[in-house]
Amino acid sequence: MSKGIRQGEVCKAAQYRAADATAAAPLDVRKGSAFPAGNSFAPQLGYASLSAVEAEPLPDSRSLTERHSLSAHQAAKPQGLRCAVNRVYSLSRAAILILTFLSAPLFAQQQKLPRVFLIDAQKLAQTRQRIQAGDKTFAAAMAKLEADARKSLGQSPLSVTTKAIAPPSGDKHDYMSQAPYFWPDPTKPNGLPYIRRDGERNPELDKITDHHALDQMEAAARTLSLAFYFKGNEEYAAKSAVLLRAWFLDPATRMNPNLEYAQFIPGVNTGRGIGLIETRGLADVVDAIGLLAGSKSWTASDQRGLEDWYRQFLQWMLESRNGREENAAKNNHGTYYDVQATSFALFLGKNDLAKQIVETAKQKRIALQIEPDGRQPLELVRTKAWSYSNGNLDGLMWLARLGENVDVDLWNYQTKDGRSIRRALEYLYSFAVGDQKWTYQQLGGFDGKSLFPLMRRAAGYYRDEKLKAMMTKIPALDPSNREWLVAPN
Repeated sequence: MSKGIRQGEVCKAAQYRAADATAAAPLDVRKGSAFPAGNSFAPQLGYASLSAVEAEPLPDSRSLTERHSLSAHQAAKPQGLRCAVNRVYSLSRAAILILTFLSAPLFAQQQKLPRVFLIDAQKLAQTRQRIQAGDKTFAAAMAKLEADARKSLGQSPLSVTTKAIAPPSGDKHDYMSQAPYFWPDPTKPNGLPYIRRDGERNPELDKITDHHALDQMEAAARTLSLAFYFKGNEEYAAKSAVLLRAWFLDPATRMNPNLEYAQFIPGVNTGRGIGLIETRGLADVVDAIGLLAGSKSWTASDQRGLEDWYRQFLQWMLESRNGREENAAKNNHGTYYDVQATSFALFLGKNDLAKQIVETAKQKRIALQIEPDGRQPLELVRTKAWSYSNGNLDGLMWLARLGENVDVDLWNYQTKDGRSIRRALEYLYSFAVGDQKWTYQQLGGFDGKSLFPLMRRAAGYYRDEKLKAMMTKIPALDPSNREWLVAPN
């Protein structure tokens, strides 16, 4: 073997080592400070600084004549100089790879982003690109997601028509559920009318299966659609489509787009506006539908059918007695009404309506529900005051996320006397981490950990030193948690 060939192999080895060093570096290092380590969400990245990178031609973009000319020129140089040139070339190539990773947000933006609204579409696309590029940050979360998706493949289609009891309409296609905290009156021979025992769940609910079936459908569709988006496995999309068609589209099994008979109270009424709290997961289904785009298993007819169903359901929410009643609710029920109505409006392209709802929420929800010190009085009067305070704040934060889609900032909205999402979070924080003892009623026991997911989400928006100090007391997110995929750090 000639000396020239051996030197060429040495140069090539050096080039491979440089490329391997780049590939081995954690992706957040390659992308720089835009992807800080820790539990905070990834910030939005700017694109102004990328113009020079975009204008720089890649090595292989040179013409064939230029490449031949360069090869002849290199052949005339001594081997030592050729090695030096090759090293410079390999380092330049490594630099270009780094810059390619830095331009990931622009790449994601140029691709067609999924039509999701609770999830940040751009961050989701960036996460998928990082996974495809070999970033192992998400390995555990992806493994758990795929395990969940494989389990969901065994889920039978679910329907409101399988319940044993028909609603007052006589049509099993109408959703039906019983009020959870109402029990037979022991002073009455037939127990009617039922009386309220707040926070105590009546097991009679389980005789009517619609609510449980809805929860199962929502969870399976979310899991399968997300797994399809990341892995491209058509089997996941096909199963998600089957579940969605059974619940919303198939004439024999579909749910009628109303909640006239949700959370009825025996002996009192046949349904209440409060029942709308049970369909809050339909906002997640909107995102699940968006993640199926591009699948051969999800047809244009399917998409039109779902849009028509949601259009009718939104109209029912806006115009029916039960819908107007829930819209007027001042506590968590009003919050989740807004979450649903905003999500559905965005799905249907009614951005003006979505923006109006979120703008109105500044005074109608935040200013009304949260005290200047952060307390939520309408939730504190409940027998599960901690759970309901967390639950309403969770809803307000989802509403804030939806507001980003129409350029309304609820995250940083604050009344003149200090009422805000942030203030409510800070109030609950001291109890969650044990700095103060929770003194309000909480049936079933107090669990401070329920606030931790909300703290992690908030860390993506509040990046000041105070919030960073608070986060030091919040445990790191389990690597297998799905939040790594939908809200990357």
